[in-house]
Amino acid sequence: MHATTIPDWLDFPDVDKPYVEQIYDRRESKVSPKRRHSLVQGRVWGILDRWAAGRGEVGTEWRCYLVTAEQKPSSLVPDVAYYSFARLPRELEDDVRERPRIAPDIAVEVLSPGDRRRTLAQKVELYLRHGALVVIVLDPIQRTIVFHRYEGSISFEARGLVQVQPYDDLVLDFDEIFRNC
Repeated sequence: MHATTIPDWLDFPDVDKPYVEQIYDRRESKVSPKRRHSLVQGRVWGILDRWAAGRGEVGTEWRCYLVTAEQKPSSLVPDVAYYSFARLPRELEDDVRERPRIAPDIAVEVLSPGDRRRTLAQKVELYLRHGALVVIVLDPIQRTIVFHRYEGSISFEARGLVQVQPYDDLVLDFDEIFRNC
């Protein structure tokens, strides 16, 4: 699963911003984040990082390479990604850990005003097809959170605490995430 070779044309230099993502046969520039996006991304990273202690790693803008023989390769940059040590073990060679060939267990996308719904839908589908257990989409303007899983999607308006399935002990606090947005 992790030994898949990354084609040279799919390995974008991450020094260029905005980042470029490859979604099947199409290249898309990520929308340059603004204040709300940045605040929400940082807060979600903090929540996930505290929760993940000892069970995995959380990063921002951590590119993943989704390469299989059955479909065109893709390269995505989730706003926040959580990889469990079960799926991305510490013992793997550095290149594989730096450039994972699987989707994160949890992929988080924070919407920006210029994001295209079709592109978002394709990214959610790719994350889930390549092993994500949940894709969390946060909208700082509408103050909503949508959880996407293979079983379907569920949307929440910005109020209180929400448990992130399938994790019994992971809770998102709307007030913390959307404070001053």
